[in-house]
Amino acid sequence: MTYSVKSGSIKPSSTLALSARANGLRAAGRAVLNFTVGEPDFRTPAHIAQAGIQAIIDGKTRYTPSSGTESLRRAICRKLKDDNGLEYRSDQIVVSNGAKHSLYNIFTAVLNEGDEVLIPAPYWLSYPEMVKLAGGTPAFVCAGPENGFKPTVRQLEAACTPRTKAVIINSPNNPTGCVYSRAELEGVAEFALRRGLLVISDEIYEKLIYDADAPHVSIASLGGDIFKQTVVVNGVSKSYAMTGWRIGYTASSGELAEIMGNIQSHCASNPNSIAQEAALAAIAGPQDCVEEMRAGFERRRDCIYGRLSGIKGIKAARPQGAFYVFADVSEICASGGFADAAAFSERLLDDCGVAVVPCADFGMPGFVRFSFSLSLEEITKGMDLLEEFAKKRG
Repeated sequence: MTYSVKSGSIKPSSTLALSARANGLRAAGRAVLNFTVGEPDFRTPAHIAQAGIQAIIDGKTRYTPSSGTESLRRAICRKLKDDNGLEYRSDQIVVSNGAKHSLYNIFTAVLNEGDEVLIPAPYWLSYPEMVKLAGGTPAFVCAGPENGFKPTVRQLEAACTPRTKAVIINSPNNPTGCVYSRAELEGVAEFALRRGLLVISDEIYEKLIYDADAPHVSIASLGGDIFKQTVVVNGVSKSYAMTGWRIGYTASSGELAEIMGNIQSHCASNPNSIAQEAALAAIAGPQDCVEEMRAGFERRRDCIYGRLSGIKGIKAARPQGAFYVFADVSEICASGGFADAAAFSERLLDDCGVAVVPCADFGMPGFVRFSFSLSLEEITKGMDLLEEFAKKRG
């Protein structure tokens, strides 16, 4: 049996693999503190879970329209208007099986073989793999700590070619936790309009922001022209602790929404009917649960960032949003005799039972990512172990 060339070019998800290894060690009886996970550790709020249970009781277990139920799409339209100042019709919303599925629908709908997508690095590791699966070519734009891990317009211009079709913006960002300012987004919008590029705005972490001076701004809200040229991607997984429910959505032009709906109808039929009812309860219901989780994450952010900032050989960037700390470990790798961040991470797990994500697959080989989706007690214990580990190799 021979397999497709395309499938052979796709890397497995290193975050899922590392999390699985950490969970495997834990199942074997090893004490492991898992800083790799990209999901909230909170339970899905009770009123949302109950809506899912009620959907089963009420027999809402059949096919829905391929792009999602009308009630959910209307609720998403209200959310986008109230939270982001964006006016969409329900037929411009496509609900999918998670925001990852939403992104894959976009790439499948817009990319022809060889079309390029500008991806600021560091980036979420699935972006380039999905672009390649859709026949496109990832074009990376490296944005280092000197720019707050956000590319300048000059860098975007330098990476742009006649084959460039789109640019991805992820704010708040995974893995860095950075948040784009309005002025920075205005620069990206002007660039995209001048170059005729589609903007894919991944806003899945929008509710998880910790600094008052770094509010979330959707690039689609910056004017009528960029609104038409933007696809907003969002979902319920991060804000409502609903990762396993698998509900994401896009908001776009009606033409693109129709194409993505057609694609989805053939590859997935429709999003999960029960999860759609739960997502409706999340988006249209009380939002105090979101603030409770956000405040909890902020306390954890302050704890882990404070501890990492005091460890010799590690340079952590202070995250403004999401639930990750991005840290440069090149100094401790050099002093400790580690070939790279991956070797550092392997030894940290083997010696201390602390699991972190090396970020070569995120476009930054000298960095690791710490998720702070753990309890304060677990974060403190993990940082104690890391500090002792670093002292021995300083």
